[in-house]
Amino acid sequence: MANEILLMADVLSSEKGVEKQVIFEAIEAALATATRKRHREDIEVRVNIFQDSGDYESFRRWEVIAEDEEIEFPTKQMTFGAAEIMEPGIQVGEFIEEELEPVEFGRIAAQAAKQVILQKVREAERNRVAAEYEPKLNGLISGVVKRVERGDIIIDVGGVEALLPRSKMIPREGLRPGDRIRAILIDVRVANRGPQLVLDRITSDLVLKLFRLEVPEAGEGIIEILSAARDPGLRAKIAVRSHDSKVDPVGACVGIRGSRVQSVSNEIGGERVDIIKWADDPAQFVINALAPAEVESIMLDEDKGTMDVVVDEDNLSQAIGRGGQNVRLASELTDWDINIMSHEQANEKVEEESVEIRKEFIEKLDIGNDVASILVQEGFTQLEEVAYVPREELLAVEEFDEALVDELRSRAEDALVTLAILREEQLKDAQPAKDLLEMEGMDEPTARFLALNDIKTMEDLAECATDDIIDIDGIDTERAETLIMTARKPWFENAES
Repeated sequence: MANEILLMADVLSSEKGVEKQVIFEAIEAALATATRKRHREDIEVRVNIFQDSGDYESFRRWEVIAEDEEIEFPTKQMTFGAAEIMEPGIQVGEFIEEELEPVEFGRIAAQAAKQVILQKVREAERNRVAAEYEPKLNGLISGVVKRVERGDIIIDVGGVEALLPRSKMIPREGLRPGDRIRAILIDVRVANRGPQLVLDRITSDLVLKLFRLEVPEAGEGIIEILSAARDPGLRAKIAVRSHDSKVDPVGACVGIRGSRVQSVSNEIGGERVDIIKWADDPAQFVINALAPAEVESIMLDEDKGTMDVVVDEDNLSQAIGRGGQNVRLASELTDWDINIMSHEQANEKVEEESVEIRKEFIEKLDIGNDVASILVQEGFTQLEEVAYVPREELLAVEEFDEALVDELRSRAEDALVTLAILREEQLKDAQPAKDLLEMEGMDEPTARFLALNDIKTMEDLAECATDDIIDIDGIDTERAETLIMTARKPWFENAES
């Protein structure tokens, strides 16, 4: 019997690559289970194997608990007073043990030990994989296509199986067993059964990391690959810049006869990659991103993060791209909301905005259409500009004399005061709901401004888009997104429950 235990420990340790200590612990657990089954009561058993000889001994155990504690498990627990009689000096939390006759290490015990060992082997293997790959999260890893399961692909990554879900595969790529691919590691699962590693081949990070790997100048810090935008399987754009005036970042990424960009394209299913030169000036960056379409002019709104890009009628379809692909990727790459329009559309938009501004000046300043038109032509768009720009700027307008300038500034200041008073009165009457007022990240002025715009409850706010609340009391894009997502929290909590 002793020899059987030692032989089993040797064989399993060798076959499974597990330390003998783990094997002996599993055999001890199996023998303890077999010993418990011999008794009618639910008892606690400890088995100790002498690893040099293979002999073992068994003990029944009682946990020592304090006198004032209630005994929940009479067959496994003993009060301190009773325990001290049996073993003076025993402490609460320790165990009283009584030796039992060992059970025979037979076929059933051996089978149980094997099951425990196999489980420990699996746990050890999963822990090893997690420890090895968690530091590589969001990194680039290589593997070989092993098989297809229900549309998903299993990838062999250095002897470990990784999952490439169908939703993370490049459309129409057609991977086959034996194909070598690269992907981004996006998750390392510990508890779940099946493949532990989850891969992604449609993320923009894949293009970035492939170029950083392919272009030595990027690894040396001479050029920098900043951002990427993708329509997986079809087209991608990357933004690059150089830290050395002698090195062209676009040429470095393209490579001799296009070798570098072609290598990356081949890795991502033939996806076309546009390499865009990054620029400090946002307008120039957008112009570069829309290439090869030629841009006539740009009007940007920094507060809203939008750019109206005017192109010639002949370039309109090229700037927009098939299905809006070019402008969509350019917007994602530059982080600007780009609106492509023709000269006619731009003029119509300018005229519409001019009409509204002119109308406000006529109404608020009590002036005629001619004076209001001159203000618009000179680039004035708000009452604040008329009231507070340096007096010399207004005097520089050819049609304005000192008396008219002073009158315009005075009327603009009075109009702003009147509007402020009116707004204060409206805010007092605004009645936001209690849940909106008490929402995380909310303050009373903002809640009242929202209520003034018919957004009175958290539910109202949750149903809003970002554009719906931008510029309400100066709310910017980031704050708008934060408030809306906070208001939507109950939706996600209800969905989970």
